[in-house]
Amino acid sequence: MTAPLQFGLDTFGDVTRDGSGAMLPHAQVIRNVVDEAVLADELGLDFIGLGEHHRADFAISSPETVLAAIASRTKQIHLGSAVTVLSSDDPIRVFQRFATLDALSNGRAEVILGRGSFTESFPLFGFDLRKYEELFEEKLDLFAALLSQLPVSWEGKLRPPLRDQLVYPPVENGRLKTWIGVGGSPQSVVRAAHYDLPLMLAIIGGDPARFAPFVDLHHRAAKEFGRPAQPIGVHSPGYVAETDAEAREELWPDYKAMRDRIGKERGWPPMGRDEFVHEAEHGSLYVGSPETVARKIAKTAKTLRISRFQLKYSAGPLPHAKLMKSIELYGRKVVPMVKRLLSEESAVSV
Repeated sequence: MTAPLQFGLDTFGDVTRDGSGAMLPHAQVIRNVVDEAVLADELGLDFIGLGEHHRADFAISSPETVLAAIASRTKQIHLGSAVTVLSSDDPIRVFQRFATLDALSNGRAEVILGRGSFTESFPLFGFDLRKYEELFEEKLDLFAALLSQLPVSWEGKLRPPLRDQLVYPPVENGRLKTWIGVGGSPQSVVRAAHYDLPLMLAIIGGDPARFAPFVDLHHRAAKEFGRPAQPIGVHSPGYVAETDAEAREELWPDYKAMRDRIGKERGWPPMGRDEFVHEAEHGSLYVGSPETVARKIAKTAKTLRISRFQLKYSAGPLPHAKLMKSIELYGRKVVPMVKRLLSEESAVSV
């Protein structure tokens, strides 16, 4: 890693419980997400990412709108999606919305484009799920053409062509920072290199080291395309508390509720405590005390040679107050520990 590791937070606006155990309305969850992002900015974190979903258990369906509200209350933190489901959106409108966010935030906007592991948006917006791959490939091709901010002439199969078309508003300084989000598709890894875009690996289960071949593939593909290697980031779930035992006990019931709800839709068996503990100790669940989480992040950063780590800090109905405490521990304790661990390892290797 040539540049210092960046630290981010991601949330889908998971619908949370209040103090009495009742589920909060979506509107309050969205307002709470803004407060969570303000705290992240005050702590000096580098990035906040909001995921787009169209379902009852996640409150955020329009990340850019929430990010614009966050922009008005923050100063430094970069603001992005995690992810934008490009396949069921219009690439031109996506570019316009994030260019507008970039203007409002004075150059802090980023977009992470994905195919979407949740597919509710396809029927909702009238797209044929059978064209899942084709939609993403073509729309990414158009979006990549827009990044130059020059007149675009483009032709595909799924929409009318463009002829010398300019898109407004332009990004004020440079290019809109755009990542490709990847969950397990080698084709998407190569595609990111083809378009000269950074790669965000969504590692939500199993040993993070198993994604090392994707990192190698991205570097090889970039070299074959005659381009410099772009940054690589990791998005993974986690939760920080004062001790390992406290973190696990607080996270377990809500993480299980979220995991089982999604798993029921996808044909997964219910999550057992042993699986949860295994993920915490050997997998991609960054749960524990600040020291435990820091050591785990440092190990992943070194193994995968990443430039950014984004902790998906929300976990189903886990209450807002606990999320705020986790964010505070992440910013005040975890991040400095990771920086120190990586600095010590770097000094030893010199």
